[in-house]
Amino acid sequence: MVINYKETSVFYTDYGKGETLVLLHGFLEHGGMWEAFIPELTKTHRVICIDLLGHGQTGCLGYVHTMELMAETVHAVLNHLKIFKTYLVGHSMGGYVSLAFAEKWPEMLSGLCLMNSTSEQDSIERKQNRDRAIEAVKKNHELFIRMAIANLFRLKNRTIYAEQIQKTVIEALKTPLQGIIAALEGMKIRADRQGVLKNSSFKTLIIAGKKDPVLLYKSIARQAERTNTPIVSFPDGHMSHIENSTEFLIEIMHFIEKK
Repeated sequence: MVINYKETSVFYTDYGKGETLVLLHGFLEHGGMWEAFIPELTKTHRVICIDLLGHGQTGCLGYVHTMELMAETVHAVLNHLKIFKTYLVGHSMGGYVSLAFAEKWPEMLSGLCLMNSTSEQDSIERKQNRDRAIEAVKKNHELFIRMAIANLFRLKNRTIYAEQIQKTVIEALKTPLQGIIAALEGMKIRADRQGVLKNSSFKTLIIAGKKDPVLLYKSIARQAERTNTPIVSFPDGHMSHIENSTEFLIEIMHFIEKK
């Protein structure tokens, strides 16, 4: 389904009935990444998956897609559907968007789960890496995507999940150049939102990979401690929905249970 936001088409799927769960994908992904979990999650919940700006079937909205702008797009979908309370699960970049949403509309959240994500802003080094990534994608769009996707997995899993990696790459190659650059620019300038976690009135959870090649596990564990956020640790990389799919589903179902 599609809504129009600021003259841009925003695509989403809407399945099931009950309390709402919104799933937000990461960089170079789209809402289809959650497909395998929909049958189980919709047994108890209404599940909405949104293609973020410049990804999947959602258009671009300028040359910088800030996390705030993406959060406003998510809010526009929920407003259109007349949803006033939801759980949010965000993978990587989707986690940054979830935090921006939580900062602006905390009253709308029943819970927030950061999956392979962080509430910290980019370090100087990571900002420089974003700039290098922008130059790399301008030079060779396809090569950048192939390397970027493979590098999200734990080293030994790059062979084990070769088929899934290839499928992810094929989908990622559909992401327009403008969408990739706009997201990199937006992630680079995002604010530190540890306070959103620490001061939340809703349930929170961090899901982290001990061998995540992108986010240092020790840093995420310290962040969880600083913000009083429960943390669930998986043994693998940045792609918990693939590398630890069974455990991920169990943890999400537990997180959205009423207590």
